[in-house]
Amino acid sequence: MITRFVYYFIIIPLSLLPHKVLYLISDIIYIFMYKIFRYRRNVVLQNLQNSFPSRSNDELKIIMSKFYHHLCDLIVESLKGFTISEVELKKRLTVKNPELCSVFSDNRQSVILVGAHYNNWEFVAQSLSLYSDHKCIGIYKPLSNKFLNNKVFNSRSKYGMGLVSMQESKKSFIDDGIVKAVIFGSDQNPSNPQKAYWLNFLNQDTGVLFGAEKYSKDYNWPVVYISISKKSRGFYEVEYTLVADKPNDQPHGKITEDFTKLIENDIINIPQYWLWSHKRWKHKR
Repeated sequence: MITRFVYYFIIIPLSLLPHKVLYLISDIIYIFMYKIFRYRRNVVLQNLQNSFPSRSNDELKIIMSKFYHHLCDLIVESLKGFTISEVELKKRLTVKNPELCSVFSDNRQSVILVGAHYNNWEFVAQSLSLYSDHKCIGIYKPLSNKFLNNKVFNSRSKYGMGLVSMQESKKSFIDDGIVKAVIFGSDQNPSNPQKAYWLNFLNQDTGVLFGAEKYSKDYNWPVVYISISKKSRGFYEVEYTLVADKPNDQPHGKITEDFTKLIENDIINIPQYWLWSHKRWKHKR
């Protein structure tokens, strides 16, 4: 009952506001989240210190402040996603080089897309099907609240994105004659460290999800990395990078290492746009 009230009387009315008003709200949220309630500041600072040991605390605090500004923007942009139109969405997220994936779809070849929680991944989930000749399918973790999960599912899938839970991800690879692009968020913390692939990421021993590489080799699907850049407040651009067009020619672990390096490079270049509040390194080898 409470969730329904919040959705219909808070989330949707906020979602209908213009972006200019939402960004004013974002600035207010920043004050409360960062200055007053200090939401996960210790986690964020510790992650930054471990990832960038050569940077001074003053530098890291500047990055941290920018991260919280961006995080608050993500909150209001995610709210806007419930009611955003297709026209508006295509204005706010563009794809720089769709032809890289079109080569595969023209050849009736499915692909695996790997990305990270960097910049606005929710916009990507909503809009990628609008730019792709593949049937885009996102692997996601369902929310425990069934009502809210249904609303988020509908929001993410309303412009053509298919969604499959992590537990049923193998269904995405069934040969049903449909040319697909299956999307993995590959910077998450593995739930089972024994099944993770371990490497050095941001100066730390890090367990990485191995599913993207495993499926690419099992089904011989090329792997493409999704890089998201922020052009200005509320406007993003996707650029594809080919990781492996013949995955079975690659030695064990190389695909995972290559796309993880691409994620790392994006984070190092502009660190404030990654999700630093996530407890990424809670598992050890």
